[in-house]
Amino acid sequence: MRSIVVLGVIFGLMLLETRVSRRNERTLKLRGATEAAGDVYAVMQILYPVAFLGPAIEGWLRPSPPPSWWTAGLIILVAAKALKYWAIHVLGERWTFKVLVPPGSQRTRRGPYRVFAHPNYVAVAGEILGAGLLQGGAWSGIMFTLLFGSLMLRRIQVEERALS
Repeated sequence: MRSIVVLGVIFGLMLLETRVSRRNERTLKLRGATEAAGDVYAVMQILYPVAFLGPAIEGWLRPSPPPSWWTAGLIILVAAKALKYWAIHVLGERWTFKVLVPPGSQRTRRGPYRVFAHPNYVAVAGEILGAGLLQGGAWSGIMFTLLFGSLMLRRIQVEERALS
């Protein structure tokens, strides 16, 4: 039951984030933003939801995890979402799922961007890991964090090239 609630919250927030991203994408394209070449978005948009379903399935198949997993997962997931929404707030209309670069764009250096070059990706790793623990799917949570992390590293290279 807990996994169904967790998945409901995660996918509900994912739908809201998709709505914000698409609105911002339309705005940026109207302002002349171009999409960066070599992006891995097509793979990311499939793997991201799967990264939450996998740990749920693992959690359903294994005996109840220790309460410390649930507690750690909840703390990590809430902290990750807070960091992500802070990054989204700071970027404003420049935040999208795709790498879009408006004319004259410069690197953001305020908010969480003072500490992390790419706080959104730190947050996404935390979301996947936290959700895995929260759902009792620690092993698949770790696996999907590493797998999606490799995509995020490639994505960071695309972003760095686009901003240089």
